[in-house]
Amino acid sequence: MMLIRRFEEKAAEAYALGKIGGFLHLYIGEEAVAVGATSVLRPDDYVISAYREHGHCLAKGSDPRRVMAELFGRRDGLCKGKGGSMHLFDRAHNFLGGHAIVGAHLPIAAGVGFAIKYQGGDQVVVCYFGDGAVPQGEFHEAMNLSALWKLPVIWICENNRYAMGTAVERALAQTEIWKFGLTYGIPSEPVDGMDVLAVRAVVGRAVERARREKIPSLIEARTYRFRGHSMRDPAAAIYRTKEEVERERQRDPIVLFRERVLRAGLLTEADVRAIEKDVNDRVDEAVAFADASPEPPLEWLMTDVYKED
Repeated sequence: MMLIRRFEEKAAEAYALGKIGGFLHLYIGEEAVAVGATSVLRPDDYVISAYREHGHCLAKGSDPRRVMAELFGRRDGLCKGKGGSMHLFDRAHNFLGGHAIVGAHLPIAAGVGFAIKYQGGDQVVVCYFGDGAVPQGEFHEAMNLSALWKLPVIWICENNRYAMGTAVERALAQTEIWKFGLTYGIPSEPVDGMDVLAVRAVVGRAVERARREKIPSLIEARTYRFRGHSMRDPAAAIYRTKEEVERERQRDPIVLFRERVLRAGLLTEADVRAIEKDVNDRVDEAVAFADASPEPPLEWLMTDVYKED
């Protein structure tokens, strides 16, 4: 979680300096979801996400240096600088993207689940999406198909309560998102998305079911983003009050977990400081790597468009 947090903070700094162009959607505040969920996966399991995916990609094991280089649009990035923030992809770690169109990746996740089943594998696919994707037709189509064909997909809705600037209460008639899964007859439950161990436990049960019974699950992780929708909306001051944001910051998942492990005697303050130094060093190295990486050459413009035999 600390790696994701520091990475995102540095990415925000780089954006402000003009080193990152386009859009940048930060995962600050939501780290417990990606870390808790990924902690129960195997390396050969698949993860697919929407556009706020830096944390999911890092949690799946991607090299922070290559992720940062991709944000910088450099040739040593995960996608040779062509994907940028919203289209990260890492085949080596079974991270299937980063998808900018809201809800469009859910049918892809169902397809991955079908491929696993068709090939007789025992992997699972975790699909992250936001509350803004729930009103989309793709959500219901993918949910129905995964239930009908019994596909090993773990649907994780990261409900941070706002789709851009629209509160969930203004977009959904049913605001308890986990209940949508019940209509399709699949195991569904909510979880405190600010508690990394709670997320780990809930996703762990879903993964076990998916491997054993080849059935999907829907999990609503109730979380909160501390920053705006994107760096174009840094303060989110129009649709959220300062008091609300400060209240939610009291539930910072990193602070809560740190207090928990210190109370339990699992780590000492010195251990925590050592972890923080290691994280800071790794992220500083990632920024230096991205800075040093060259721009993609012009002749790459037409490469990777079609699959070449």
